[in-house]
Amino acid sequence: MTGKTAPPATHPAPADPKKEPSPEKEPAPAPAAEEPPSPEHPPAADQPSAPTDEATPVPTAEGTPTPEEGPPAPPAEPQAPAPEPEKPKAEPPSSPLSLAVEEVSENSVTLTWKTPEQTGREGLDGYVVEICKDGSTDWTAVNQEPFLSTRYVIQDLSSGDKIHVRVKAVSANGASVPAALEQPVTIREILQLPKIRMPRHLRETYFRRVGDAVNIMIPFQGKPQPEVTWTKGGQPLDTSRVSIRTTGKDTIFFIRTAQRSDSGRYELAVRINGAEDKAILDIQVIEPPGPPQNLKLVDVWAFNVALEWTPPADNGNSEIKGYIVQKSDKKSGKWFTALERCTRTSCTISDLIMGNSYSFRVFSENACGLSERAAVTSEVAHIKKTKTSYQAEKIPQQDMMEPPKFTQPLTDRTTTRGYSTHLFCSVRGFPQPKIIWMKNQMEIREDPKYIAMTEQGICSLEIRKPNPFDGGIYTCKAVNPLGEASVDCRLDVKVPQ
Repeated sequence: MTGKTAPPATHPAPADPKKEPSPEKEPAPAPAAEEPPSPEHPPAADQPSAPTDEATPVPTAEGTPTPEEGPPAPPAEPQAPAPEPEKPKAEPPSSPLSLAVEEVSENSVTLTWKTPEQTGREGLDGYVVEICKDGSTDWTAVNQEPFLSTRYVIQDLSSGDKIHVRVKAVSANGASVPAALEQPVTIREILQLPKIRMPRHLRETYFRRVGDAVNIMIPFQGKPQPEVTWTKGGQPLDTSRVSIRTTGKDTIFFIRTAQRSDSGRYELAVRINGAEDKAILDIQVIEPPGPPQNLKLVDVWAFNVALEWTPPADNGNSEIKGYIVQKSDKKSGKWFTALERCTRTSCTISDLIMGNSYSFRVFSENACGLSERAAVTSEVAHIKKTKTSYQAEKIPQQDMMEPPKFTQPLTDRTTTRGYSTHLFCSVRGFPQPKIIWMKNQMEIREDPKYIAMTEQGICSLEIRKPNPFDGGIYTCKAVNPLGEASVDCRLDVKVPQ
């Protein structure tokens, strides 16, 4: 199609051979850019511009541009809308966790599992349980509609069948990768679920020394006879190192001579038709550690020595609990423990003797015991003598002189004839006072009837088997150079009727 539209004609004019223009003199078609082609009638390369037998509507004068006016301006294109941000691609949920068999009967299997880690924004619609007979690849959904419980009982199974089981989590974004049981489930009644009865002392790390035997018995239960498997790090045990003997009630784990390479986490699994119980046995084979390294005598001052060292290169496959530091006097040559269970790699030894020379050594200690060898200082610590002068402290003298003073007086007493009695009082004074006993103001001298004693300021007078004549006023007098003091009491002697 050219830029100028030819008028329609009913019949084409006959060609005049005399007036037929040559191809070179035909007018050149207007460029296509002047007028965009009509989308309804696209121009063909081999289609002539001459009119055809078909009737063509005649455009009006307003719709047909003249050569002088030029082609009409193209219509303005609509502005493209701004691109919308891409929405994050929705992902299906992750697989259910910890799929396990809870119970097996003659015609059913009870399954349990945990919610997936990722459920998506929409949340879960539920779970779909599928089964497949052993030896087949056809999986069949057990439930028609998803359900939200994490426990399901598969019913109407045939006794003796072996089936594979898997569970999918379903949401609006699709289904997850299925979680499947590792082993097929045999449909038969479990009279007693498998249960490992791990001894209490094996629930923590079990320590043995290098060269010792490891002989462990772990009981279990389950009916019918369960299948027992041992693994280490997910791999079967090395039968050249470990011997396993299993009976209907227990399994025995035996290593004749333990080596450090036998340390690790051993997993025990007891299975019955897909139901299982697991336990972990953590064994650590240890030996004494190596000696500390780089022991140095850092400083010596007065009666003290500072030491430093670094941990041993080999800890004996056990954590270092501490270090023991010993000292040796060059005069005696004997070793004495100066510090026990030092948890740091440095210490200060005090209370050394002036004029002596000392060597030091350090042992490392772990759960197996002390290192066989010790690190010894290459240098000797010399404790030098220092001249010191001692001056006694001057204490002011105090006047301790005191006249006699009775702190406890005599008390009146009544006694019976023939029964000995005692009189007591207490006195203080410095210098120590002299004690004088008197009866009715007469001094009692050497008389076997009276026994007078003074001890630690306590004065006593014993009157042996008194009679009525011995009654009266008794006086105790205390005399020293600073003065005197006295106390009195009355003694009555009754005659029994």
